[in-house]
Amino acid sequence: MTSSERSAAWEVLVPAVAAPARSRGRALQEALRQAVRSGRLVAGTRLPSSRDLAGDLGVSRGLVTEAYEQLTAEGYLRSGRGAGTWVGEAVRAARTPARDLAPHPRGVHAGFVPGTPDLSLFPRPAWAAAQRAVLAGLAHEDLGYPDPRGLPRLRTALAGLLARRRGVVADPERIVVVSGVAQATTLLGFVLHARGTRTVGVEDPGSPQHSELYAAAGVSAVPLPLDGEGLEPGALRASGVRCVVTTPAHQFPTGIAYSARRRAELLAWARSVDGLILEDDYDGDFRYDRAPVGALQGLDPEHVAYTGSVSKSLAPGLRLGWLLVPARLAAEVVERKRTLDLGHPSLDQAAFAHFVERGDYDRQLRACQRAYRERRDTLVAALAEHFPGSRVSGNAAGLHAIAALPGRHGPEERFLARAAESGVEVRALTQYRHGMAGAAADGEVRLVLGYAHLTPARIRAGVELMAKAADDGVP
Repeated sequence: MTSSERSAAWEVLVPAVAAPARSRGRALQEALRQAVRSGRLVAGTRLPSSRDLAGDLGVSRGLVTEAYEQLTAEGYLRSGRGAGTWVGEAVRAARTPARDLAPHPRGVHAGFVPGTPDLSLFPRPAWAAAQRAVLAGLAHEDLGYPDPRGLPRLRTALAGLLARRRGVVADPERIVVVSGVAQATTLLGFVLHARGTRTVGVEDPGSPQHSELYAAAGVSAVPLPLDGEGLEPGALRASGVRCVVTTPAHQFPTGIAYSARRRAELLAWARSVDGLILEDDYDGDFRYDRAPVGALQGLDPEHVAYTGSVSKSLAPGLRLGWLLVPARLAAEVVERKRTLDLGHPSLDQAAFAHFVERGDYDRQLRACQRAYRERRDTLVAALAEHFPGSRVSGNAAGLHAIAALPGRHGPEERFLARAAESGVEVRALTQYRHGMAGAAADGEVRLVLGYAHLTPARIRAGVELMAKAADDGVP
């Protein structure tokens, strides 16, 4: 080993020598492992003798000998009688740093992509207080594997909340706490597949996630068209499906609410085929012009499975939601949940139960309601100012709006390209159609504009920038 290599090894191992005496041996071994893994000590490098290295580090020879023997047994080092100790060939590459695959838009001045709440509204002090309170009072046995349906305390709290706010028929025994709507959809997909179901109807346009999640469970999506009232009943019956996914309170992405007539027709279809409706109530709490329309599940809990989450009201990173299932599916859904993950984290469940019981969740919903109503109003006003003749359709609800821009701003593909080049991220309504259908036949540019995560100032600036790009090209 050259003097420079000896120096490098000494520098790498110095922190280990400073460890407390009882853990110094383990620290030395780990330091040597890291030096080999990182490439600091490359394969084929001869290490100093145990006597020399012990002298350089100021530790006992036995400590070094033990480290050499342990790492030789693990394959990091190799040695032979009278041949010295060498870095082995087993470790080929340095450890790669952990990557973050979460979406982080770069170079975007305003992102109008729908689906994201304002994460700055997350009630950190109240949530932290809930965590402290439940951690102090949680029984030891509650830290074991939970009921796969969820903690009884949370299921009871959710039953009261959903019955009061969404008109759901909520039996705590048929509530399953899940990791968001995505897991609820997948759970049902697995259960339906096990029962022989191979197709499920999805709204068109609609959330691509529904099709993707059912596909993961081996169930194919059948696109079903909408009209101004909801799913077209004729197309639904002709499709032959017996399960359909819907967003009746605020259809995604068109923004309509299913009419009373269409809700009745949908339920009549489910009863006639002994089918199942999955009601995705993704943002049903947020309505700005009137009280929210109650959940479809409340009209027929034996033919409607209901799911929702805190992703729009608190934060999607909590991965916390619920699924209410008909009695005929409850046992199978619970068993599938058990085999998937053995239940949702107990501490998170207990904290949310406390949060609901104290009224903190209602306060959070009111705060979001005020903020999102203001932002929607700001968006509508900005569109009227910078895109004269534009129309905003859909209910005054949720976290996104549909804007139809006059044909002079098209064609749609060019508009989207100019907006992107100017730093404005937007989605067209056609991008949510199955099969990626082309632009609207009337030449209008129809956009799905998410606004909840943007401040009023950023909304105004984003619309102005989008208008400049549309009229003048890229600045």
